[in-house]
Amino acid sequence: MASSYSLTAVAPTYPCCSRRLKVEEDHRRHHRYSRIPRLKPVAFDSSLRCRRRCPSLSPVQRWLHVGEKEGVRANTWPCSSSKQFSHGTVAFGTSQEDIGRFSCFRSLRRRWCYLRTPAPGALLDKSSSRFQKFLPGRKSVKSNCISCAALGPEEPHAASTTWSEAILEKQGPTFLDPEVIQAEVDRFLNSPLPSHPKLHRGQLKNGLRYLILPNKVPGNRFEAHMEIHVGSIDELEDEQGIAHMIEHVAFLGSKKREKLLGTGARSNAYTDFHHTVFHIHSPTSTKDSDGDLLPFVLDTLNEIAFYPKFLPSRVEKERRAILSELQMMNTIEYRVDCQLLQHLHSENNLSKRFPIGLEEQIQKWDPDKIQKFHERWYYPANATLYLVGDIDNIAKTVAQIEAVFGRTLAESETTAQQAPNAFGAMANFLVPKLPGGLTGSLSGQRSSISLDQAKPTEKGRQAVRPPVEHKWSLAGLGHKADPPEVFQHELIQNFSINMFCKVPVNKVRTYGDLRNILMKRIFLSALHFRINTRYKSSNPPFTSIELDHSDSGREGCTVTTLTVTAEAKNWQSAIKVAVHEVRRLKEFGVTMGELTRYMDALIKDSEQLAAMIDSVPSVDNLDFIMESDALGHTVMDQRQGHESLVAVAETVTLEEVNSVGAEVLEFIADFGKPTAPLPAAIVACVPKKMHIDGVGEADFEIDPHEITDAIIAGLQEPIYAEAELEVPKVLVSSSQLEELRSQRKPSFVPLSKENSATKLFDKETGITQRRLSNGIPVNYKITKNEARGGVMRLIVNGGRATESSESKGAVVVGVRTLSEGGCVGKFSREQVELFCVNNMINCSLESTEEFISMECRFTLRDNGMRAAFQLFHMVLEHSVWLEDAFDRAKQLYLSYYRSIPKSLERSTAHKLMRAMLNDDERFIEPTPQSLQKLTLQSVKNAVMDQFIGENMEVSVVGDFTEDDIESCILDYLGTVRATKNVTSNQIIDPITFRPFPSDLHFQQVFLKDTDERACAYIAGPAPNRWGFTVDGQDLFDLIKNSTINDEQPEQGTLMPLEGKDLQSIRSHPLFFGITLSLLAEIINSRLFTTVRDSLGLTYDVSFELSLFNRLNLGWYVISVTSTPSKVFKAVDACKSVLRGLHNSRIVQRELDRAKRTLLMRHEAETKSNAYWLGLLDHLQASSVPRKDISCIKDLTMLYEIATIEDIYLAYEHLRVDDSSLFACVGVAGAQAGEDTLAYDDEPDMTHQGITPIGRGLSTMTRPTT
Repeated sequence: MASSYSLTAVAPTYPCCSRRLKVEEDHRRHHRYSRIPRLKPVAFDSSLRCRRRCPSLSPVQRWLHVGEKEGVRANTWPCSSSKQFSHGTVAFGTSQEDIGRFSCFRSLRRRWCYLRTPAPGALLDKSSSRFQKFLPGRKSVKSNCISCAALGPEEPHAASTTWSEAILEKQGPTFLDPEVIQAEVDRFLNSPLPSHPKLHRGQLKNGLRYLILPNKVPGNRFEAHMEIHVGSIDELEDEQGIAHMIEHVAFLGSKKREKLLGTGARSNAYTDFHHTVFHIHSPTSTKDSDGDLLPFVLDTLNEIAFYPKFLPSRVEKERRAILSELQMMNTIEYRVDCQLLQHLHSENNLSKRFPIGLEEQIQKWDPDKIQKFHERWYYPANATLYLVGDIDNIAKTVAQIEAVFGRTLAESETTAQQAPNAFGAMANFLVPKLPGGLTGSLSGQRSSISLDQAKPTEKGRQAVRPPVEHKWSLAGLGHKADPPEVFQHELIQNFSINMFCKVPVNKVRTYGDLRNILMKRIFLSALHFRINTRYKSSNPPFTSIELDHSDSGREGCTVTTLTVTAEAKNWQSAIKVAVHEVRRLKEFGVTMGELTRYMDALIKDSEQLAAMIDSVPSVDNLDFIMESDALGHTVMDQRQGHESLVAVAETVTLEEVNSVGAEVLEFIADFGKPTAPLPAAIVACVPKKMHIDGVGEADFEIDPHEITDAIIAGLQEPIYAEAELEVPKVLVSSSQLEELRSQRKPSFVPLSKENSATKLFDKETGITQRRLSNGIPVNYKITKNEARGGVMRLIVNGGRATESSESKGAVVVGVRTLSEGGCVGKFSREQVELFCVNNMINCSLESTEEFISMECRFTLRDNGMRAAFQLFHMVLEHSVWLEDAFDRAKQLYLSYYRSIPKSLERSTAHKLMRAMLNDDERFIEPTPQSLQKLTLQSVKNAVMDQFIGENMEVSVVGDFTEDDIESCILDYLGTVRATKNVTSNQIIDPITFRPFPSDLHFQQVFLKDTDERACAYIAGPAPNRWGFTVDGQDLFDLIKNSTINDEQPEQGTLMPLEGKDLQSIRSHPLFFGITLSLLAEIINSRLFTTVRDSLGLTYDVSFELSLFNRLNLGWYVISVTSTPSKVFKAVDACKSVLRGLHNSRIVQRELDRAKRTLLMRHEAETKSNAYWLGLLDHLQASSVPRKDISCIKDLTMLYEIATIEDIYLAYEHLRVDDSSLFACVGVAGAQAGEDTLAYDDEPDMTHQGITPIGRGLSTMTRPTT
C-alpha cells in the first residue's frame, strides 16, 4: 500500500524513472534509509517479498520499530515510479498513511518500517514509463495487563499502565490541586507500557530463545525466522565478508531446504552488521500432507543454521556468486552510502566492516577457514527463533521446537557426535506425510551431518548488542566541530550535504518514553510541512530538505540527519534555507494549531489501525517484533498501541512539545556555539562538474570551510514566528452541493445499450457495477480487509500514447504540472494539503503510456470518504494550472534526462528502449528539445481533453455501506459536468518495433568510472494482455481451430469458464494474460538455475513482462548484472535459456511450482484493498472490451487448469528470434570505451538531476536466492 510521506528521509528520485528496466533504483528505493545495514536478499523471488506498503502496525508500534524518522522535502521534488510501494511521488496532501503511517520497504527479507510525515504538495505524481517497474473529548483507557509467557530478560513485566478511572473521573477540589495532578501524571508516565498479550517467549536449555505469535493473516501459513546474532561486525581483520559467505553456503547447500521447494514454501537469507537471518514462509500443510508442515521447516532451519556442509564445490560456487554480487552492488549510491557510514561511525568498526566484504579476502578463504568462523558463532545460545502465523496450539508448537532444537549442540555435550534425530520419540506424532521423501529425511533417514560438524558449545549469547562503542554528540563539551568531509565523484549529479547527530537509543518501555516520541512526531511534522509550502518558485534554492530522526538497532544508536540536496550552483543558498528554517522552528516552536492538527491526525491513524488488528500480515508483525527486540522496546499490539497513545496524548502540552523538539534540532540551530551538541559528522557529496546557464558544464570546486561559513550565515538570518493558516473544513459546501444537484440532476442509468439494468451485482466477487447519467462508469466492492478504510481510483483512457510528434511529453509534463500546483478552486496548495491532513487523505496522480489515473486513500472516520470524493470532484471540475508549477515540471524532467548518462543501468536501458521502439519518445523520457516546445496551455489541453465522461472509469474498494458509497458517487461524481464521448476522436500515432536488419539490435554503452561494473538488457516483442499483437493480429483467431480443442466458439466469441469444458481456457479472454504470467515464472526459474547457479555468470538475473491493456503490444525484458569479463557470456546464456524451451521441454514440476507461486501471491494480495482496486480496473472501459467480470471470477481456476501445452501456445508468440530480439550491454570502468552514450544537444535549461543519498544501501547484502 503506497504512502506518500515518511518520517524517514526518502530522497526524491526522478520524474519519469520509467517502469522500464530493473535498474539499481529498485534496490536503492527499497533500502536507502533503512539504517539497518545488511546484504540485500533478492534476485530470484524478490517480487514476492517486495510488497506494497501496508497499514499493518499502529503508530506506536511503528515508532518502536525503528524510532523517529522525519522526511522533509521540497514541493519540487521529482517523482519516481508508480508501483512499489511504489516509489516516489508528489503528494496531494497527507493521509492516514502520512501522519503516523508506516512505510514498509520490504526489500530484504524483512520490511523495515518508517513512520511517515505529511507529504509535500498536493497530488502525488507517480507518472512512469512501463520499463520502470524493473528498474508507501477526554477518554480514559483501561489497562490490558496480560502477562506474556516466559518474558524475555530485556522486557519488563506488564503492570498498571494507565490513569485510574478514579483519577480521571474525580471532580473534587483535591483533584484540582496542581501538586496532586502532577504527582498522578508522573506516576502514570513512569509506569511500564503493556506487553503484547499473545506473544509467547521461551528459552531451551541449550540457550536457544524462541518467540511465538499466533496470527491468522494470511491463513494456513506461517513465518519462521532463525536469527543468528553474528554479522560483519564480528569478523576479524582477515575475515571481512565471511559471515555473508557462510549465509550463502549454509542456505544454498541445505538438502532439506531443496525438498521444501515442492511444498509451496519460500525461503531466503540475509546478513547485516550484527545478524544473519534464515527465513522460511510456509503453508501449515500441503495437499499431499495429512499433518503439520512446521516440524520439517524447523528441521530445515536447524540444518541450515547449525549443521551446514562446507563442501569445496559449494564454497566455490558461492564465492563466484558473491564476487558478482559485490560488483553489482558497487553503484555510485552504494559508494556514497559507504562514505556516509565511514564518517558517521569513524570511531568504530561500523565504518569498516560492510557485510559484503573485501574482494581480495573473499577470493582466498578455504572451507576450513569458513567452518572455523561458523564454529565460533553458530550455536543455539547465540540464536533466536521467531514463529509468527496461523498457529493455534502454543503448547504443541513449543514441543515441536524442543523436539527439533532441544539436543542441538547442547551445552552438556563436550565431545563431537552425530547430529541427533530431530524428533526422536515424537516423530510419529509430529511428522506429516510429505511428498518427495520429506518424511524419510525427518524420521527414518539417517542424518547426513558428518561427525566433525557437531561441536560443543559453552558460550552464551553476546552480552552487548551491538558490540561497538560510539562517540556521542553531547552538549557542553566545548570542543570545536571537525571540518566537513567532502566526497567528490564524476558520477554524482547533484550537491548534497548530511549533518549527523548521534545519541544513545532511548528504549521505549514506559508511557513517558512513548510521550516523548509523540511530541517529536508533532514537532518534526510541522517542520516538514513548513519547508514544503514556503518555497515554491520556479527555480528554488534546493531540491530537497530532509530531516531524519531514527533509532537503529543495527547501529546501536539514534541518529538525527539533516540532508540538503540542490543543484551544485545553488548549494550555498540551499544550506542557508535549511538551517534557517530549522532555527526558526527551534526558537519559536510549533503553533497551537499545528499541535492540534498533527496530534489529531496521529490519533485518527492509530484508531483506524487498531481496528485492523486482525488483518495484519504475519510478516509485518514479525518484523516489528524483531526490530523492537533489537532496540529493547516493549512489544505491544495495535490496540494496546492506540490506547497507550490516547492516554499519553492527554498529558501533552505545547510548551513540552517545543522543548523536546528543540533538543532534537540543537546540533543544527546552535551550530558553532560552545553549548551545542557537536555533529557526529558533516559530509558533502558533490559532483566534479556543474551546469551553468548559458555556459554549459564547468568544474565544481568547494572547500570544507565554505560549507561551515554557509551554515553559520544561514543561522544568522533574521527569523519570524509562524502565522496560523486557515484550513477548510469542506471543499464543497452543502449549499454548493445542493445547487449542483439541482442543475445537473445526477442519477444512475442503464449500464449499456444491451443491458437495461442500472445496477449489476456479482455475488461471488461482491462487485457492483453502476453508470452515472454523465457517462462515468463506477465499480465498487465492499470489504472488511482494511477496517474503516478505503481506496478509489479514476482511470482516464489515453495517456502518453495520445502525444503527437508535435506534443512530445505533453501528457507526462501536464500531469506533473497539475501535481506541482496542488490548487483546486479557490483553495491554495497549503489549504488543500492541510485539508488532506485533517481528513487522513492521500491522493496521487499518475500518467502511463495508456492512461492517466488519480488514486485516493481515505478513512471512513469523520466523513473521510466524503472528503475524498470532494477532492476528486474539485480536481475534475476546478483544477488550477499555474505557470510556475509548469516551469518546475519541465525542469524536473530535464534534470532526469541529464542524469541518465551518470547511471550505467539507466543509460543502458534508455538506449535499448530507443532502439526497440524506433525512438518513440512516448516510451522514454522527453528530450530537452521536446520540453522546450511545450507551453502551459498545450500540456493543459493534452491532459484535460482526456477527462471526458465515458472516457473515464472510477473504482472504489473499502469498508463502507452501500448507501454511503452510492450517496457519495451521486453527489460528487454524478455532479461532474456531462461531456460527450471522445474516445473515437483520440488519434494515436502507430507504434512499431524497429525492423530487422538494423545495427541497433545489439548495442553497447560505455561509462567512465573508477570501478568496474557491467549490466545488460535483452528485450523483444510480446502480445498484450488480451491477445493482440503490434502487427494487428488477434491471437484468438489463430488458436480457435487448435487440434487440442475441437469445439472452440465461433470467431470473436470469448467465453467464461462457468459451465464450459476446461479446455475452454483457450477461449477465455484472460488466456494470454494467465499463460504468459506462468511462462514468466518458469523462465525466471531457469535463468536463475542456469545463468547464476550453474554457470556462475551473474548474481542477479530476471525476466519481466510488460503487457499493455489498451495498446496492441507488449514486450519482455531480461535484466542481468555481471562483470565486464563475463557480461557477454551472460547475455548469450540468457538468450539460450529464452530460446531453449523447445529443446528442454517444460516439465509438470516446473509448471506446478509456477502455479503455486502465482496462486499464493494472488491469495495473499486479495487481503489488500489496493489489489482489488487493480482487479476492478477497466471492468467497464470501452477501450478494454475483453475485460469482464469473468476475468476476476475465473482467475484462480485459470491458473489451476492451465497445461504445459497452453504455456507453449503462449510461448510461440514471444518473439525470441534474432530479427526480433534487442540487446544492450553496459560496461563501466576506468578503461571503458570512449564511445559513450551520446545525447542530443541540450537547450539552455537548468536543474541538475538527483542522486539519492543515504547510508543504508552500503551495508546490505542481496538475497541469497
